[in-house]
Amino acid sequence: MPQKLICMTEKELIRNDIIHDLINKKINGTDASKMIGVTIRQVKRMKAAVLKDGVKSLVHGNRGRESNRKLDINFLKKVEELLKEKYYDFGPTFAAEKLDEDDGLVIGKETIRTIMTELELWKPKPRKQSKGKWHTWRARKDNYGEMQQFDGSYHVWFGNIESCLLLSVDDATGKITHAKFDINESTVAVFKFWLEYFEKNGLPLFIYLDKFSTYKINHKNAVDNKDMITQFERAMNQVGVKPITAHSAEAKGRVERMNGTLQDRLVKELRLAGITNIEEANKFLEKYIPKFNAKFAVVPNRRKNLHKKMNKNTSEKLPQIFSIQNIRIVNNDYTVRFNNNYFQLDRIQTTTIYKKDKIIVEEHLDNEIKLRIREAYLNYKVLPKKPEKEINIKLPALTKQKQGSYKPPINHPWRKQFLYNKTKIKQETRIQK
Repeated sequence: MPQKLICMTEKELIRNDIIHDLINKKINGTDASKMIGVTIRQVKRMKAAVLKDGVKSLVHGNRGRESNRKLDINFLKKVEELLKEKYYDFGPTFAAEKLDEDDGLVIGKETIRTIMTELELWKPKPRKQSKGKWHTWRARKDNYGEMQQFDGSYHVWFGNIESCLLLSVDDATGKITHAKFDINESTVAVFKFWLEYFEKNGLPLFIYLDKFSTYKINHKNAVDNKDMITQFERAMNQVGVKPITAHSAEAKGRVERMNGTLQDRLVKELRLAGITNIEEANKFLEKYIPKFNAKFAVVPNRRKNLHKKMNKNTSEKLPQIFSIQNIRIVNNDYTVRFNNNYFQLDRIQTTTIYKKDKIIVEEHLDNEIKLRIREAYLNYKVLPKKPEKEINIKLPALTKQKQGSYKPPINHPWRKQFLYNKTKIKQETRIQK
């Protein structure tokens, strides 16, 4: 009768020697328990099993059997096909999620990791080595709406052209509070973003952002001259929101990491949806953000919402506040030059205007240009060409009424002296007669 070959591990071989020493009474049960590292009761079971079935009882019973969790070969082929066709640039975790959501195939992310590694669609990352430096994370704010981390991320989000994702993330919850695609991170684009944010959520207490030129004047003289502020800082100060500029990207790490996550996940979602322009991408974000927040947002320490409601006066002034404002001087001929255009002020105005007055030129987000002095808007017309130079203008000021047409009333102080003299002359004439 041929002998049956039994494969044993080194651990099982050691146990076999110990159990046989126990059977041969070279050691007792207590010694065997200590040597194997199990209880005395378990040692007795091992001894009984060896006496009954021999050495094979020390070998694990499932060795050589197929796992109960082994996946069907057809199922695995379908997963591999989808990974090659649709999810070739996905990470294992994200691929497992999309296979479940879009294709109805439930499979573990680690199994996907193994399959993608075998298909050379994923390269395992080496474990990061500690450099001996420990960084303490800044604690999150306690309440929702207390501080928003804001950033613009330039990336090829869809199609072949680079665009900018403007993104605000709540510091307390890690929730995306607003996101919008635009062509750049200009003042106009940022103004439109925050107007939509305020209408949607209200006013946060703080906005944490970087030192990009849209948000901060970085010239060395700006440190001493506090009046040197950007259009963004001026507007936020007027609505009552305090901007805070970070000295490094790590300082506002939550929004930076969120951008990294979206550059991986959102780009792939947009590709699967076949989106190629900004308008479609912004519509996609309206449905994508709630789903994203449900997966990744955290519970804040406190449940209070610190967003402030905008008062009526500020709300009415929003178009003025969120406009590009520049100061110009009224010329001697009552014209104002701005962006190589000449604006001729009308003779009749809502308030008095003198030569050399400083006025504010407002470029509104709808491209309308308004001229303002103090709180009054001025009437003007755009000249088709540069006006002829004229220094000595007889008109001293522009007022509410046309000059030369005003006649003071009978009781005006200017006329009292005239009436008094006229009456005196009449009385003297009567006395002489």
